[in-house]
Amino acid sequence: MLDIIEIAKQSGIVSRLVILVLLILSIGSWKIIIQKIMQFKKARKQSKEFLKIFRTSNKFNEIREACKPFIYSPQAGLFIAGFSELSFQLKNQPTSVGKPKIKSLDSIARVLDRAKIVEVGRFEKSLNFLATTAAAAPFVGLFGTVWGIIDAFEAIGVHQSTSLVAVAPGIAEALITTAAGLIVAIPALWGYNHFVNQIKDISAEIEDFTLEFLGIVERNFS
Repeated sequence: MLDIIEIAKQSGIVSRLVILVLLILSIGSWKIIIQKIMQFKKARKQSKEFLKIFRTSNKFNEIREACKPFIYSPQAGLFIAGFSELSFQLKNQPTSVGKPKIKSLDSIARVLDRAKIVEVGRFEKSLNFLATTAAAAPFVGLFGTVWGIIDAFEAIGVHQSTSLVAVAPGIAEALITTAAGLIVAIPALWGYNHFVNQIKDISAEIEDFTLEFLGIVERNFS
């Protein structure tokens, strides 16, 4: 059985650098994957709790106060943005006009659109690193593979022999870096695709909430 640690110790400086780069990419990828899993988990939990409050309360002021603990909920973020614009349009209206009315529903919709970009951007943050790792890691490993093969051919020249003893170290380096590149790339690729799909689902939920919020505003303040 191959002693991978012993082979790594005997590897050349280039192979060691390749392994180091792949290790850094792997650590970074797993850090992002774990952080994103926790972020999405908290976002879904808090969004569920916020929507329950939003749909049971009759006063926007109460909902605004209840938003404070829901820092991971994109719906809460949208509500804060929409409520701020709504309050701005309703303030300083004469009391004699009766029921307060908004000046422009389109303005509120535009504010919500900007808020959607911000909220989705929070979930997209750091995903480029996963995409880059998934694309680059196999090529970094391939570079180590090519270098290991070059070492193997050099060993043949030095020993004037094609025996396994002469070429084994170089071939072992090549195979290890190839495997390392795939080991790093596969989780990064899975994480990127998984989180992109999660973001699509959250974006759809955000769009539904936007329409729900605008519908309430239109019914009560137009």
